[in-house]
Amino acid sequence: MAHAITVDIAPKPWTGRSDGLSPEHLRWHQVVQPHSANIPPGDCLLIGFSSDEGVRRNKGRRGAAHGPAALRSALSSMALAEPLVLQDAGTVVVSGENLEAGQTALGTAVCTALDDGHFPVVLGGGHEIAYGTYLGVAGAALRAPNTVLGILNLDAHFDLRADLIPSSGTPFCQIAEDEAAADTSHRYAVVGISQPSNTTALFDTAHDLGVTYLLDDQCGVGDRHHVEHFLDGFLDSVDIVYLTIDLDVLPASVAPGVSAPASYGVPMETIQYVCDRVAKSGKLVVLDVAELNPSLDIDNRTARAAARLIHRVVTKHVPFTHPL
Repeated sequence: MAHAITVDIAPKPWTGRSDGLSPEHLRWHQVVQPHSANIPPGDCLLIGFSSDEGVRRNKGRRGAAHGPAALRSALSSMALAEPLVLQDAGTVVVSGENLEAGQTALGTAVCTALDDGHFPVVLGGGHEIAYGTYLGVAGAALRAPNTVLGILNLDAHFDLRADLIPSSGTPFCQIAEDEAAADTSHRYAVVGISQPSNTTALFDTAHDLGVTYLLDDQCGVGDRHHVEHFLDGFLDSVDIVYLTIDLDVLPASVAPGVSAPASYGVPMETIQYVCDRVAKSGKLVVLDVAELNPSLDIDNRTARAAARLIHRVVTKHVPFTHPL
């Protein structure tokens, strides 16, 4: 039996352009339903995470708390090549400065969704979303003993700071600490690291933790073979995958609406290719998207780019099946 998912803001009706009701005219807003324990798992379950407390703590530009609403709006009129079963569970809200409680609530929501057989897509919110999403995966039944968790981060930053106060810059350090304490195994890989945006100390931490990464200038359109080789090695080394997209991995011309726009960035073509490969791997169990700040966006460019990536992952996703 499916279970209720606890959120702070219930899902709201979706609206958008309508060209007709037949299958060849369908758009997201016409098929998204409020999550219900009576609806069987489908192709995607959306969970919002309204937070920019982690960005504030990381001394970034606030506004990512409005990301979930902007992402839903950008997704609403996207056309579907074929009908899908899409549900919206609503939004977890970080109240004031209580980030940790919000991350715990998000973890519970993601865990419930996974245990009920859904494919959760979490809409952020700052990149502090990552620790909440991880808590959900770590507690889910599919994280069986000896299961190697792969975390693939599309990001200009490692987010491996070892600060005493958690923020949007610390989630993957927190995850590494939790994994070590639980004596479980995970692989953390990053596509799009900007050398000028990460100190030598962060590169040293990545090395000490066995993090694999590609620099942004190794991810051009002409570097497809290099990116493919990197993905092959990562996917072959893990059992399940958590994909997290920090939108500041994209060039500022594509994604201006983030706390730290990229001066160089990874081309949309490369990020889209990575998303396609991971979605089709049969190992992807959860996706989250972070750092959209609508107040800094220009012509909704960032929201539209993010929505396209979410759309591709959802429509190309091959569901994970437990090994017999």
